[in-house]
Amino acid sequence: MLITAACSSDSGDSKGKGGGSSAQASAGGSGASSSASASPSVQAAAYQKLPDACGVLSKNTLSDLVPKGTSGKKGSSDDPSSRASCSWSSLDNNGVKGSQFRWLNVSLLRFDSDSTRGTGEAQAHTYFTRQVKDAEAVGGAKSSKEVPLSGVGSEATAVRYDLQKKEGLFKQQTVVARVENVVVTLDYNGAGLAGDQTPDADELTQSAEKAVKEAVAAVSAANGNASASGSGAGSSSSSAPSGSPSKTASASPSSSASPSKSASGKG
Repeated sequence: MLITAACSSDSGDSKGKGGGSSAQASAGGSGASSSASASPSVQAAAYQKLPDACGVLSKNTLSDLVPKGTSGKKGSSDDPSSRASCSWSSLDNNGVKGSQFRWLNVSLLRFDSDSTRGTGEAQAHTYFTRQVKDAEAVGGAKSSKEVPLSGVGSEATAVRYDLQKKEGLFKQQTVVARVENVVVTLDYNGAGLAGDQTPDADELTQSAEKAVKEAVAAVSAANGNASASGSGAGSSSSSAPSGSPSKTASASPSSSASPSKSASGKG
């Protein structure tokens, strides 16, 4: 990203002012240059707000992923414009025949551009990479597989693995996607409990990918962009960088979206 000078030299007074004027112009230009380097600015973040996390998925998608729990539980946030999350839990109890369990969580994190930390997009890319690594490093994970995804925002990766718990074998899918300066982390797991059949990992992964596409599109739509790719988003009006996402991320970068906590804390 290009860092532009906050101010430029003004040599308009140098015209027609005798021999000393060029020295004064030179000094003035030097002072302006020093001022510019002391207070640089960065390109404004493309997206300035987040959608309601519990509203980023359609009713049909929720019915497919969490058929017995389509009412979401919104996560707490000190700044909804920078951090938001929502979770759903579904238990299809078939008595002695066993039960099917599903758990879904969507987390959104937005980064503002900051003269110290850099552009919102660069910060989001760093966080995206960290989220993928966290998903790959979950303790006790078996048969872990990483799959880069195309056509989902600016970049996206799915990580899936098996996790054995006392209740049964859980199939975990974590899909991390970045669209401009926003990172979407979707955790989705399923298990057959009390002797019921273990769900198919491929089907769960396909459902998770479909859901994260909807979430990415919702982020773009909330900022007045019809396309999830974020094209043209840079033309949106910019406000002074608040730095609030950076504070949130640095204080607890993966507190709400950590795949390890999501996978091990449910079911």
